[in-house]
Amino acid sequence: MSQSIRTELIIINRLGLHARAAAKLASTAGKYGCTIKTGRDPQKLVDAKSVMSLMLLAATQGTTLHFYFDGSDAERAHRDIEHLIANRFDEEQ
Repeated sequence: MSQSIRTELIIINRLGLHARAAAKLASTAGKYGCTIKTGRDPQKLVDAKSVMSLMLLAATQGTTLHFYFDGSDAERAHRDIEHLIANRFDEEQ
């Protein structure tokens, strides 16, 4: 059964969505078959499985990103990405 989820998540780590954080986000998103898109503007979302697309968002600390998940594993993907961001991409700050 396909499921769609739209949500907003705030980047809280001090360095924002830098290369290492973008790679972790893309890697986590890549574990799922569902479509995962994100962006500052909900009308201009990029592929969350692409490190380059994520880095071009230039999301600094405090940036709100809109996420769209669509597919049978959307709920699990949403939960894992929400956890990754809430835990500051496993960084100290």
